[in-house]
Amino acid sequence: MTKAWPGNYFEDFAVGQEIVHGTPRTVTEGDIALYVALTGSRFALQSATTFAQSVGLAAAPVDDLLVFHIVFGKTVPEISLNAVANLGYAECRFLARVQAGDTLSTTSTVIGVKENSNKQTGTVWVRSTGVNQRDEVVLDYVRWVMVRKRDEASPAPEATVPKLEAALKPAELFVPPGFAPAGFDAALSASPHRWGDYAAGEKIDHVDGMTIEEAEHAMATRLYQNTAKVHFNQFTEARGRFGRRLIYGGHIISLARAHSFNGLGNAWLLAGINAGRHAAPTFAGDTIFAWTEVLERAELPGRADVGALRLRTYATKNLPCAEHPASGDQVVLDLDYWALLPR
Repeated sequence: MTKAWPGNYFEDFAVGQEIVHGTPRTVTEGDIALYVALTGSRFALQSATTFAQSVGLAAAPVDDLLVFHIVFGKTVPEISLNAVANLGYAECRFLARVQAGDTLSTTSTVIGVKENSNKQTGTVWVRSTGVNQRDEVVLDYVRWVMVRKRDEASPAPEATVPKLEAALKPAELFVPPGFAPAGFDAALSASPHRWGDYAAGEKIDHVDGMTIEEAEHAMATRLYQNTAKVHFNQFTEARGRFGRRLIYGGHIISLARAHSFNGLGNAWLLAGINAGRHAAPTFAGDTIFAWTEVLERAELPGRADVGALRLRTYATKNLPCAEHPASGDQVVLDLDYWALLPR
């Protein structure tokens, strides 16, 4: 009997199953610096403690997506080690800000399973929750993933597909205690645009592109301790559908978010992800561009200094976004989310 963990296959999941994921992770200044090196993110609030203190926070918070990736990475050995692809996200709430020195742990509950028609794979829905060392929830989200079956002939469980909210309500969005951004220095944030400067229906081409190198995406995925075979093992993936390793979809989200600084420079904090899907695979050598549509501008209860924008960001590969493409083989990400901006 082997002591090595082979990962769960589709047959191993059942609705209601609860999983405690191993290897808690203390977030360090080194993690933060490496994340910037890999993504190029430039948001002032996460880049400088002095800027964070000027808007009422004790220190620069850890980038929300770095938190997401670390919490996500904890789930991979039990949820998606044998995945074909991660398919989507919903009901993602950022519920507390994380700072260097905080330790993150993750648990998951299986909320849905459905065998695919090819009988070789199935889709598994899980709700994963990340907590800090004080057992405070910092992140809660749903994702669904296509997982290989161990045996095509094994019977399929009864299909259960969870009903998910189309979008989080503005009143559900978390604003950090003490956050008071009204008097921020626009020169230091590198953007003059506040919440009221955006309008529903507005489209923003973020202009910049970034080519993904093989070493970069592998290093990024290792940073999050994401052990999914599809991202690392060329020996295995050479025999797969694409013949090469897939880029972790979260890396595409991070690149699109980093690109969005050009046009959304004061969208400092992510408050929630309503929906997201990886629309097409991405590989090393592809160049990522992004554009965003403003879907909604929402006031927050009791806050005259902070507002929320509901944004839909698309990432493309090898296709600049001046024409705002929203479909086609070169669109690789479609992400609907809430961001907080000063009013």
